Amino acid sequence: MAKKHDVHVTKTPGGARWRVSQGGETISTHSTQSTAIDVGRREAKRDRVELVTHGRDGKIRSKDSFGRDPLPARDREH
Repeated sequence: MAKKHDVHVTKTPGGARWRVSQGGETISTHSTQSTAIDVGRREAKRDRVELVTHGRDGKIRSKDSFGRDPLPARDREH
């Protein structure tokens, strides 16, 4: 079975919408970041990968793992 890619939430190139993508392919676009995160979270849970959320500046804002992580959680964000 091929390894699944992480799901990313980023601004679209024009900056007007939020993009949910996996493996470089766009899954969907949304007018708000929170809607894009909700969709991205469902995709990441289904595929058991990480959800990587980027801010308006393109830098990684947060990561949430939905896979089989052998290390204990250290994330204090949620």
